[in-house]
Amino acid sequence: MSHLDLLPGRADLAAVRRNPRADLLAGLTVAVVALPLALGFGVASGLGAAAGLVTAVVAGALAAVFGGSNLQVSGPTGAMTVVLVPIVAQYGPGGVLTVGLLAGLILVGLAIARAGRYAELVPAPVVEGFTAGIAVIIFLQQVPAALGVTAHGEKVLPVAWRAVRGFVAAPDWPALGLSLGVAAAVLVLLAWRPRLPASLLAVGAATVGAHLAGLDVARIGALPATLPEPSLAFLQWDALGTLLPPAIAVAALAALESLLSATVADAMRRGERHHPDRELFGQGIANIVTPLFGGVPATAAIARTAVNVRSGAVSRLAALIHAVILAVLMLAAAPLVAGIPLAALAGVLLATALRMVQLGVLRAITRASRSDALVLVVTAGATVLLDLVAAVLIGLVVAGALALRKVANSLRVDEIPHDEPTPRLTVYRPSGPLFFAAAHQLRRALSIVDRVDVVLLRLSGVTAIDASGALALREAIEELHDRNITVHLAGIRPEHRRALTAVGVLDLVADRVHVDAPAAIAALRTS
Repeated sequence: MSHLDLLPGRADLAAVRRNPRADLLAGLTVAVVALPLALGFGVASGLGAAAGLVTAVVAGALAAVFGGSNLQVSGPTGAMTVVLVPIVAQYGPGGVLTVGLLAGLILVGLAIARAGRYAELVPAPVVEGFTAGIAVIIFLQQVPAALGVTAHGEKVLPVAWRAVRGFVAAPDWPALGLSLGVAAAVLVLLAWRPRLPASLLAVGAATVGAHLAGLDVARIGALPATLPEPSLAFLQWDALGTLLPPAIAVAALAALESLLSATVADAMRRGERHHPDRELFGQGIANIVTPLFGGVPATAAIARTAVNVRSGAVSRLAALIHAVILAVLMLAAAPLVAGIPLAALAGVLLATALRMVQLGVLRAITRASRSDALVLVVTAGATVLLDLVAAVLIGLVVAGALALRKVANSLRVDEIPHDEPTPRLTVYRPSGPLFFAAAHQLRRALSIVDRVDVVLLRLSGVTAIDASGALALREAIEELHDRNITVHLAGIRPEHRRALTAVGVLDLVADRVHVDAPAAIAALRTS
């Protein structure tokens, strides 16, 4: 398969020409929504508001051009800040930029290796548990800024607790009032008028109110009016080996969140279908280039993508316009943005965290089955207590183990009644998958066979056989032979013959393999 399909093509240009006016309006709407989020996530990452804005501009534009979804909007996200905070604490800003560059290279490698399709294998309880855990972490991350307290560290729970203790010792009521007021305003406005730019309106009102009241609260501070010149001066060559594991974590998160977001966008617009490998390629290009300008690692943003779709976006032009508008705002409104209180941005992110938790979906999953509920809770808990990549891996392992148990239990070995005159004949029909997790059930069922001379195994109901299942069948046949019980096989599917031949099952039964059960009975009558 050619790698040219990872690059923009004529179809993208045709889509861009379809309805540029709708894309312009959607891009403007998304930019208004994205501005306070970009600033807030930049601050939350530890690199500052300017880094968040640069990321929204550079990564937003590049991912729009090279990505695999017509409707996706990319930039700094809450999930990514969760990963970046400990990296900043350990390696500093230069380490984060180096990690972002390495993650971009990894994403491009995954795209070339055609790894995008594997995201479809992540089950819903893992995704929702992961999302709920991220929401908890984002909420806890905002506690220090919301309380007007300075507190740092890698683990959010201890940091949030220290912030609460610091607030109790020296309360900062203006900061708390601003953060809670903005969070409440965002939630109320979105519930009342979902199309309004609630975050921007709430932050604007809080900024004006804080200025008029002369509140002594921490502000964003000066922002650059233009993009900085690209540079590789941040690269920490001597630390590349130690930075590779966090880079893999960042790449894994970017891939997972971007592909999930693209799937959500497809579901929201009938007829849309993203290209998963191209999406990885686009996110890789974005993350390779963004660090050169001082931006943090980026990924697709589900909330901004949803706003883009609901605002009528037709093509990737809308996401590109969103990035251009943010660049214009950086050029024209940097002095105004500098006066925004950090507590107001914390309020926006508190509201964002609360909106990330979809109680209806969580309730439905927990009611679906106990195993789904367990996977969701384990993934969410691991997300908060460990790290995001470990949480996804743990969730997948638990989900896989429970799924294997279900599939293993689905194998049935039924005794089929018959009225043939053949003496002391018992007919068994296994049905379901005969593989390593279910092999013991077949052996257990056949081990209790007694007082018979012949056993006929009808294998037409077996849906799959692996090496372990074939070996279990051979051992069961050998045990029956040791007890002087002759075994006949019938109804073997063509696709199963290879495994049965490889382990010697067909050699073991020699000429006692029949096309179907009637042929086997006919052979037994004449024997």
